[in-house]
Amino acid sequence: KPVMHLFPHWNWEEGDTIDVWTYTSCDEVELLLNNESLGVRRKPEGALHMQWRVPWVPGKLVARGMGNGMALESEVETTGPPAAIRLEADRRIIAADPMDLSFVTVRIVDRQGREVPDAGNHVIFSLEGEGEIVGVDNGLQTSMEPFRASERDAFNGRCLAIIRSGGVPGIIRLRAAADGLESAI
Repeated sequence: KPVMHLFPHWNWEEGDTIDVWTYTSCDEVELLLNNESLGVRRKPEGALHMQWRVPWVPGKLVARGMGNGMALESEVETTGPPAAIRLEADRRIIAADPMDLSFVTVRIVDRQGREVPDAGNHVIFSLEGEGEIVGVDNGLQTSMEPFRASERDAFNGRCLAIIRSGGVPGIIRLRAAADGLESAI
């Protein structure tokens, strides 16, 4: 399967020099920062990635892969500050069964709807209806926050709420709020 993955995110500070990596199935990759080429790298035999050291400036970083019968592109872009919360449930309907769960991903986004990859906002959850919040997480292995809670700090712009049905049919509404951000339901 064709692969082109560019990372890390592109939210840094003036004076930072960033190790930029591309994992790709292409033979070579050109890296562009704000439409200016930073050079083309050819993937060594047996390697899975290529690397550049790039002085950070705000804007858009694009990796264009070529060769091996492919033309692929991946990009990362500097975002604005956190402005809103977006919720994405793994499914909108769960059974009226206390064993059924819905996993709701919380994304912290800027005014343009782009996920802010370094956001760490404190998100507070509340629930209406026949259900309960049975867990929260953010993927940070060193976090000391409890899993059984109704709030969580975002990590890398995301966190998660796990909702369980109360066993009675009806509507369940999850609300996520954080200081200074537009909330979401």
